[in-house]
Amino acid sequence: MRPFRYERASDPAGAVALLARSPQAAFLGGGTNLVDLMKLDVARPDLLVDVRGVTSRAIEELPDGGVRIGAGVSNSDLAADPLIRGRYPVVAQAVLNGASTQLRNLATVGGNLLQRTRCVYFQDVSTACNKREPGSGCSAIEGHNRDLAILGTSPECIATHPSDLAVALAAMDATVQTIGPDGSRAIPLTELHRLPGADPQHDNVLTHGELITAVDLPPLAFAARSYYRKIRDRASYAFALVSVAAAIDLVDGELRDIRIALGGVAHKPWRARRAEDLLRGGPATEERLRRAAEAELVDAQPQSDNAFKIPLARNAIVRTVLDLAGAAR
Repeated sequence: MRPFRYERASDPAGAVALLARSPQAAFLGGGTNLVDLMKLDVARPDLLVDVRGVTSRAIEELPDGGVRIGAGVSNSDLAADPLIRGRYPVVAQAVLNGASTQLRNLATVGGNLLQRTRCVYFQDVSTACNKREPGSGCSAIEGHNRDLAILGTSPECIATHPSDLAVALAAMDATVQTIGPDGSRAIPLTELHRLPGADPQHDNVLTHGELITAVDLPPLAFAARSYYRKIRDRASYAFALVSVAAAIDLVDGELRDIRIALGGVAHKPWRARRAEDLLRGGPATEERLRRAAEAELVDAQPQSDNAFKIPLARNAIVRTVLDLAGAAR
């Protein structure tokens, strides 16, 4: 690990100011991803700005009936919170599927959203990786790509975003609150992360020095009827091959509204809007679900070893919504 300086911020504005002055600085929350990347020599910050004491650790109801989750809330506290478990069970389920108890105790909500891909070539500095070293190439395209993306890829990168929580929040239409050198802003969670395009080194739309302060969940009544399904190689903690976060508003057998997001298939949480549009206003039958899932995946571009993700994602969507519909009857 390379030498670095450590500063503890006294407030969010001070944290932003400290980071903005150093182009190679990074915020430190729980450190469960960043420290690993530093040990691998993938991340090389010259300054770590500790924000654990300046970002909120509260989960509170908003005046409009939504819920605000402080960026400093630990994943364990988020998963155990009665408000989250009751109104947005998909969020609690996603967190519990994401890591061991020890990691959940340290990891924060803000840091979870900003964790970087677990592509083996990104983590191996002896290989070419456009995300780690722009212009060097993508070793995964001709290499081991079984775990990687099938949607929204580019010739520059086929990495996937690893967060389970981000998938659930994308399905819930969450909004990320930030503060940065240019002030504060609200970013829809579905717009926080980027597809790789020609510059895969940029995971998200945050500017240097911009700090996530909170995540807001909207007052979505049918979010109480939601579920997170994660398909992985082993039952113990592993990253998703495919995951599905879904919520349905089923009235008299008809899908009045539906939310679906996929994980493990793209560089960002993949909101399945095409499938949602096809399903609204009709019954939750297996045939309709299958057609909608196939339409969502029609543009998938699998690599040599991951074409299995297309039927896997299709079946996961169908099974998850059918299960929710069955429980609602």
